[in-house]
Amino acid sequence: MTSASAASAQQGHLRSIIGGSLGNFIEWYDWYAYSAFSVYFASRFFPSGDRTAELLGAAAIFAVGFFMRPIGAWLMGVYADRHGRKAGLALSVAMMGGGSLMIACIPTAATIGVAAPILLLVARLLQGLSVGGEYGASATYLAEMATESRRGHISSYQYVTLIGGQLAALAVQMILQTMLDEAQMEAWGWRIAFLIGAILAFGVYFLRRKIAETADYQTARATGRKSGGLELIREHPGAALLVLALTAGGTLAFYAYTTYMQKYLANSAGFTRPQATTIMTGALFLFMCAQPMFGSLSDRIGRRPLLIGFGLAGTLFTVPLFHGIAHAGSPFVAFLLVLAGLICVSGYTSINAVVKAELFPAHIRALGVALPYAVANSLFGGTAEYVALKLKDIGHESLFYWYVSGMCALSLIAYWRMRETARFGTMSGAETVS
Repeated sequence: MTSASAASAQQGHLRSIIGGSLGNFIEWYDWYAYSAFSVYFASRFFPSGDRTAELLGAAAIFAVGFFMRPIGAWLMGVYADRHGRKAGLALSVAMMGGGSLMIACIPTAATIGVAAPILLLVARLLQGLSVGGEYGASATYLAEMATESRRGHISSYQYVTLIGGQLAALAVQMILQTMLDEAQMEAWGWRIAFLIGAILAFGVYFLRRKIAETADYQTARATGRKSGGLELIREHPGAALLVLALTAGGTLAFYAYTTYMQKYLANSAGFTRPQATTIMTGALFLFMCAQPMFGSLSDRIGRRPLLIGFGLAGTLFTVPLFHGIAHAGSPFVAFLLVLAGLICVSGYTSINAVVKAELFPAHIRALGVALPYAVANSLFGGTAEYVALKLKDIGHESLFYWYVSGMCALSLIAYWRMRETARFGTMSGAETVS
């Protein structure tokens, strides 16, 4: 290969990784816009006069959207295994754009009554299908496009773009907060965020249709081996169960310190909504920047030490960190405590996708990564905000901190018992589950 053709191939490789990552960014912007802006639109769909009750209504639909993720993971995982990672990525972002456009246009309960929350639910179900498929397709795509020595680093960009999407939602919120007053934000300002997401999603759809397919998929397709739910259970039950166990504590901690934390700062710690947005924006930006560093570290020392570090930190420090944030008083102190929690979670977020991809052979990899992850994510991540608000509503908010800590401890057992995947995973030709 000439130097010119080698440079062209490298540019194409980089363009494919950027294309896959950019789509993930848009997917998660659209997904998190719901959480970020629900503090404004909750009263429009669930009017009751009780702030916590209105947020509970919005959080319930947020949680129900998560329960579509296993269905999306199954359907889209099989689709990506059978028709290609590229096809799966394009379809998932188109579905997300459709859901966002729908939310931007739904009339409020004051206009159409009970139909308003029903239509909101339908839009979130569509987005849940999309996100359920996106995780497996993008995790598989990035892992397969990376070289073995940089797989952890490259795969960490899935959470860079995931966090970036959440940051973008918060940035849009901050801009709108400076341009509009509270009444305007609650009346119509929140719709702008979903309209932006829909436009960007459909733009990325056309970009994703032009990215390269992975060599692993091409090789797996030539073997003629099928992907499906029965094949996953029959051929890889241990790996599927391990993904469930790996995900439970990590996803709960992630959603506790990201989507729920903004509401916790405003609803429990006594900060204003703009202060809560500013604290989360700063903390999430540094959290995002930390992901490639943790991913690169896993390429040198392995995935298992980082997972164990997260499990220990999550078990020991969750309760004191939440109590500290509740009594922080100063926005800067709260920012430091939130950041400390997010750095602990980085031991999971930066590498969880590549660990799961390394557990499965190529012909069933997208489904194997997506389906058990989506089940655990729905049970623990999607319900985190609702559980936290419900416990606050009945006067036992601190039980949520112990719940997060306990799930981190259970996942720690799985991290401790698993074998290293960086050098002995199925992408390297060996088994990983003891």
